[in-house]
Amino acid sequence: MRISVPREIKPQEQRVGMTPDGVHALVEAGHEVLVETDAGVGAGFSNKEYQEAGARLVSADEAWNSAELLVKVKEPIESEYQYLREDLTLFTYLHLAADKPLTQALITAKTRAIAYETVRVGRTLPLLLPMSEVAGRLAGSAAAQYLLGSQGGPGILLGGVPGVAPARVVVLGGGNVGTHAAQMCVGLGAEVTILEGYGPRVRELNTIFGSTARILNSTPRNIAREISEADVVVGSVLVPGAKAPKLVRREHLSSMKTGALLIDVAIDQGGCFETSRPTTYQDPIYEVDGIRHYCVANMPGAVPRTSTVALTDATLPYILKLAQGVDQALAEDSSLQAGLNTDSGKIMFPAVADAFPDLVK
Repeated sequence: MRISVPREIKPQEQRVGMTPDGVHALVEAGHEVLVETDAGVGAGFSNKEYQEAGARLVSADEAWNSAELLVKVKEPIESEYQYLREDLTLFTYLHLAADKPLTQALITAKTRAIAYETVRVGRTLPLLLPMSEVAGRLAGSAAAQYLLGSQGGPGILLGGVPGVAPARVVVLGGGNVGTHAAQMCVGLGAEVTILEGYGPRVRELNTIFGSTARILNSTPRNIAREISEADVVVGSVLVPGAKAPKLVRREHLSSMKTGALLIDVAIDQGGCFETSRPTTYQDPIYEVDGIRHYCVANMPGAVPRTSTVALTDATLPYILKLAQGVDQALAEDSSLQAGLNTDSGKIMFPAVADAFPDLVK
């Protein structure tokens, strides 16, 4: 199969869909791999490394137009919609439930699109996992950074010092993002509370954290009570393939500490705070009713080398299956079938169909 890896052109995105090691594995399996020139430079992979791995360097037009299977990191942006076509299989993060224009473009082009974030094995999302781990750890770092007075924060050291209380951090959602955010904050000495709504996961979190963090059931009253005392609230809830639920509403802000920090890691899925809107690393913070919001979209893009290696390690086994034949791979692998979001001009993923009923045929 002919597999292409284009350069990411979404603003601030320097990851690449595949490492040279991933290319080598595909070439060794008998496939042709096209990599857009300079696609890996931002992540620290040179054109020479890709050539030595067996890839052919091509232009953006050739990468897109020659591909049978196109492997990316982020969803196509508007300038790339022109490349979408019926005989193309797209394998990337999509987050369609929060992106109607892209959903419409994929339907119009009849492109088969498989989303990393909805590939599922039981309750596990194996292709979302590595980026969730990265995003969670970055959220912990952001909490420490933006509590500093030098960053416009209230001047609180996350872990405190002897005789001075540490910051209070509330994590909404105890999945992979929330767990890694909590681990970072616990490691830095913060007082951490995790609110989780799935009973078996509550018990798992108690095992993971022991006495180092409080684990509470996620109920509206518990959320309201805990965020009122928090210095930092990390929103890390996820409904696979769907928009994130709004757990913190605007009226909650009046009960919070002035200068408290909301970190919305769910922003790529629409955000879990009612007052969230996407920001960037260049301008990450804005304020609503005295509460600071950090809603940087695509947080793992800040560490493109780490993220690219972790992502390729997770996606490569699935790419190898798809390369043997997409129809066969989807028929034989229920986890890949769960990742199918659009095909032949139709929405295939229920949560996306629920988000855009007017696009359902």
